[in-house]
Amino acid sequence: MKILVLGATGATGRLIVRDALAAGHGVVALVRSKEKALAVGLTGVDLVEGDALDEASLTRAIAGCDAVISSLGTAISPFSEVTMLSTATRALVRVMAAQKVQRLVCITGLGAGDSRGHGGFFFDRVFLPLLLRKVYDDKNRQEDAIRASALDWTIVRPTILNDKPAQGHVRAVTDLTTVHGGSIARADVAEFVVQQLTTDTWLRKTPLITW
Repeated sequence: MKILVLGATGATGRLIVRDALAAGHGVVALVRSKEKALAVGLTGVDLVEGDALDEASLTRAIAGCDAVISSLGTAISPFSEVTMLSTATRALVRVMAAQKVQRLVCITGLGAGDSRGHGGFFFDRVFLPLLLRKVYDDKNRQEDAIRASALDWTIVRPTILNDKPAQGHVRAVTDLTTVHGGSIARADVAEFVVQQLTTDTWLRKTPLITW
C-alpha cells in the first residue's frame, strides 16, 4: 500500500513513517521544506513540498496513494483562534473524494468530541479550558468534517502523549465510562495508527487509545 502522511515531521508523525515503512508500505510525506524534513531524519520516503492547507499541494502529494494518515498538530493557542486543523482536513476530504482515495486515519486527541470530560480533573478543569480550548474547538470541527464525508475513516484519540518506550499494546475503547485521563507512548500510537490501514475493526469509529 502507498500512503500519504500529513504531519510527518512531527514527533508522532516520524514514528508513523518509520512503522509504515517497516510494514512494507510506500510512504509519501507532504512537507513544507524537504531540507528540514531530512534534517529531522525523514528518509526513505517520497517528499513533496507544499502546504496541507492547499488543495493543489494535496493533489500532487496524493497521486498514486491508496490511503492517508493525518497526524497534523498545532501549537497551544490560549488566545488566538485556531483553524488550521479543520481547514486542512476539509481540503483533504475534498481532494481524497476527487482522487477516489477512500481510507483515512486521523489522530485528534482525548478531549475531542464525546471524549471531552474524560481527561481527569486537571486536564478537564484547568489545562483544556485555559490553554487548549481553541485547539480543541478546531479538533471538533476537524472531526465533524471527517464524519460528514463518505470516506472510510477512523479517528484515533490518544490520551496524553509521552516519549517513553513502546509497551507494544494499547487499550482501545469507544465506551468511555471508565476513562478518566491516562497517557500513552507516541510509539504505541504510531503502531496502532498504521495497523488501521489494513483492518476494518475501527472503521467509522473513534477509538480512544491509552495504556
